[in-house]
Amino acid sequence: MHYRIERDSMGELKVPAEALYQAQTQRAVQNFQISSKPMPVGFIQALLQIKKAAALTNASLQLLPEAEAHAITQAAEQLLAHTDHSQFPVSVYQTGSGTSSNMNVNEVLATLASQLSGHKVHPNDHVNLGQSSNDTIPTAIQLSSLLALEQQLLPALTALQQALSAKSAEIGHIVKTGRTHLMDAMPVTFAQVLGGWCSQITHAQTQISLQIPLLSQLAQGGTAVGTGINAHAEFAKRFATQLSVQTGLTLSPSKDFFFNLSSQDGALALSGSLKTLAAALLKIANDLRWMNSGPLSGLAEISLAALQPGSSIMPGKVNPVIPEAVAMACAQVFGCDTAISIAAQSGNFELNVMLPLVADNLLQAISLLSGSCLALANQAINSFTVNEQNIAKSLAQNPILVTALNSRIGYDKATAIAKLAYQQQRPILEVAVEQTDISREELAQLLDPAKLTGMLT
Repeated sequence: MHYRIERDSMGELKVPAEALYQAQTQRAVQNFQISSKPMPVGFIQALLQIKKAAALTNASLQLLPEAEAHAITQAAEQLLAHTDHSQFPVSVYQTGSGTSSNMNVNEVLATLASQLSGHKVHPNDHVNLGQSSNDTIPTAIQLSSLLALEQQLLPALTALQQALSAKSAEIGHIVKTGRTHLMDAMPVTFAQVLGGWCSQITHAQTQISLQIPLLSQLAQGGTAVGTGINAHAEFAKRFATQLSVQTGLTLSPSKDFFFNLSSQDGALALSGSLKTLAAALLKIANDLRWMNSGPLSGLAEISLAALQPGSSIMPGKVNPVIPEAVAMACAQVFGCDTAISIAAQSGNFELNVMLPLVADNLLQAISLLSGSCLALANQAINSFTVNEQNIAKSLAQNPILVTALNSRIGYDKATAIAKLAYQQQRPILEVAVEQTDISREELAQLLDPAKLTGMLT
């Protein structure tokens, strides 16, 4: 490999000749070898947006020459159009402030801007003007999360809601055995089942959306400790306006920079909402697995689409692979929330020192949930079919239907009929005709599963 010599305040060191980054990034690569996992692309792109907005803001304040501002803007736009991850190699497990990632982006932009313009653009004096890692990294966490929500998760949630509504319109009228404690219970319709799922998704979506206003109040402008040292008095407001224009988001300066720098309460609240969504998706995935179980000795109420062979040894076996994959993704989201919870309490005095971990886990959770929603919608909900014959057979023999007779014959008599029907494996209607003085016609009305769901009056 060919190298060049770069210098910083700590001296000289070798940097790969083709790298756009400079000395501080190389030091980070050498220092932080706990993991080779780099910061997420979405986070790097948020930093690029921030640097572009800062350059334009500083130019408008006449703090940065137009030539340097234009060069930084041009470089940021080029990198946003094609984010080469090899230029951003700093590990997630780095300095807790994320200074290494901030300087990585500063150096790459400075090098590229210098190449594009012929002017000497400095990573600190020009690209980082009026900024600190301590306000830039929290801002990048907020911005990358907001963009991921807008571009990935919220559209995926809408797609899942639409899939559930469409499937309900298709099969909602079908009555099936309800279950509590995994045991037979009173009947329900598919419309009620799918409606419950859809409400879970809607409530989760609402909780996630409620976190957006706090995340939209940016840390940028607080600089080192929240006092705004070395930033122009108008910088924060103009920066937020410029970044809003660039991203289409509605952003504003924080009402309290000390809050944004020392805590990650906004990220933690969002993570909690994401965990709630993960719990909802896991419930839906497991319901689908149970209803699909069989095909002979399980519930076999529905048939999920056969997507791939299910066994390397058992011919013909097909497994519910999408719900299983979603379940694993949800488990990982729970893990992300735990990591964020630990990181969020690491606000020591004026700065949280686990910021890269927050960014990585928050964006990972959003990505996993987005993919899970789309997988459930497109590869499970849209395509499953109902095994009506199996459902009708088990529903007719469901002894719990006798609950409808409690007010006429009492709990004890109803219990005796339920036990007898189960023992003899006979429809509850037939046993009730023999064990009560109620006419068959009236019993048929009282025990009508559709009526018991509340769908018929």
